[in-house]
Amino acid sequence: MLTRFSKISFMNSAVLVTTAFTVMAVTASAQDTNWTVGYTIDGQPDLQGVWANNTITPVERPDAFADQEFLSAEEVEFLQSRVTEIAEEDGDALFGGGVLAAALSGETVSYDPTTGNYDQFWLADRSVHNRTSQIIDPPDGKYPPRTEQGIAYFNAVAQRRIDHPADSWLDRPITERCVSYGAPYLGSGYNSYWQIVQTKDHVVIVQEMIHDVRIIPLVDKPVLDKNIKLWHGDSRGYWDDDTLVIETTNYSDAGGFGPNNSAKVNVERVTRISDTALHYEITVNDPGTYTAPYTREIIFDYSPEPIYEYACHEGNYGMEYILSGHRAQEQFAHEAKN
Repeated sequence: MLTRFSKISFMNSAVLVTTAFTVMAVTASAQDTNWTVGYTIDGQPDLQGVWANNTITPVERPDAFADQEFLSAEEVEFLQSRVTEIAEEDGDALFGGGVLAAALSGETVSYDPTTGNYDQFWLADRSVHNRTSQIIDPPDGKYPPRTEQGIAYFNAVAQRRIDHPADSWLDRPITERCVSYGAPYLGSGYNSYWQIVQTKDHVVIVQEMIHDVRIIPLVDKPVLDKNIKLWHGDSRGYWDDDTLVIETTNYSDAGGFGPNNSAKVNVERVTRISDTALHYEITVNDPGTYTAPYTREIIFDYSPEPIYEYACHEGNYGMEYILSGHRAQEQFAHEAKN
């Protein structure tokens, strides 16, 4: 494994190659000062198009970077070359922050070595941005501590999946059942594209993952009654100068990934910073899971390609085989006892 010091030494000798990966600074000072935002026919900042979240920046800051908030130019060059090498190896797919972990350690670890994994063919070209974590608050780049309720909840979920992995389809996660990956979906590198469409009164965000569509009203419209809960919450949008602000409440507990999901409030801020980049920021206040709110920042890169259909549906043949496989395991265990 490369240590912090050997990593820097290796970077000094790395040969910079031409790649298809984008380097996009995330600070305002890196923006093109001559660029000005365009506007729709209704006079609103134009956010429309297909946008890719293919960053290798992990959600939490790796310990190797300690309190370092931004990558140096040398480190960006090193990561460019390593990401290219990893893609050319055509090994197991590296989802999310797995690319950065492999780049720093020199080791590619499969997330599913038992049944066989996707390979790199299934993933998009990854982008190198200069933050060391998507989390910008807390300043250490880590999630806030979990609440006691959150710790107990996730321990109980983990234990139930051991004890009752597939008594029925209800024991399988809602992502596997093609119900929802949540909104906003912020996983990177795999089905991680958004398409934004605007009208005078609404902004529509089409998420490639499970083809979920968020319809966000911009008009003065009362929020839903607190007793009405939705898988993706109830969103309201408004413009703060050239930034679209989206506030979402009324999440369903059934659609969440933690306790008391219905108390969660998300505030998203979307700003176009160039012809080819969106600055995205989200502050999550999830009092059931975390002891304090946290904020993430992501750069979405423009894509000229359309979003492809994500043909996922609940009750697919995969679910049938998952359940029948567990029934077979139960039968084998029963026969072994007798």
